[in-house]
Amino acid sequence: MLFDFDGPLCDVFAGHPAPGVAKELAATLIQLDTTTGEQALATDDPMQVLRLSQYAGEAVVCQIEEALTVAEVSAVRAAGFPVPGAAESLRAARASGRKVAIVSNNSGACVKEFLLLHDLSQFVDRVIGRYPNRPDLMKPSPFSLERAARELGIEVGKCTLIGDSTTDIQAAAQAGSMAIGFANKPGKEAGLAEAGARAIITTMVTVAEALLVLPASH
Repeated sequence: MLFDFDGPLCDVFAGHPAPGVAKELAATLIQLDTTTGEQALATDDPMQVLRLSQYAGEAVVCQIEEALTVAEVSAVRAAGFPVPGAAESLRAARASGRKVAIVSNNSGACVKEFLLLHDLSQFVDRVIGRYPNRPDLMKPSPFSLERAARELGIEVGKCTLIGDSTTDIQAAAQAGSMAIGFANKPGKEAGLAEAGARAIITTMVTVAEALLVLPASH
């Protein structure tokens, strides 16, 4: 089982809203590269600021990557409890005999911090955060899914990803994995289905319940 992090397991920027983080990153980017930084002011998505930074050169990407990671770790400390049903899903996946990995566009550092805070590390075999300084390898690239499968010792085609964004579903499609779309906000169902989600859920409780009754071979 592969889980996206921000959405299915944690509302990363619940305590430190994403638009504010994006503006702080854009302000840093402006100091490093005016043109790219001004473009970044138009987005409220911290990940998009990181994506834009790659056009300003490797040294700039490294600085934005570092700043974003610090912001993410701070954010998960203020994010509150796991998404309802998330902790139960991780426990159920482990209890069913499945191997579990988290594949995220967030930094591995912030994912591991959140798992430690909520005593969930023992239910996760691998944390695959974004590859440092390579925003081009973030989902919808299949890179993180393929890496997770390799480290788990499982064929990627036998993995199922649960994600809440179209980029999650697209990454799974490119990797050859099955994808379940988590429509955690109204109106997301159509986009997830169009991207290729095999099934769509509206609560992670559904995942926990299903994992307890389906054998791992399924």
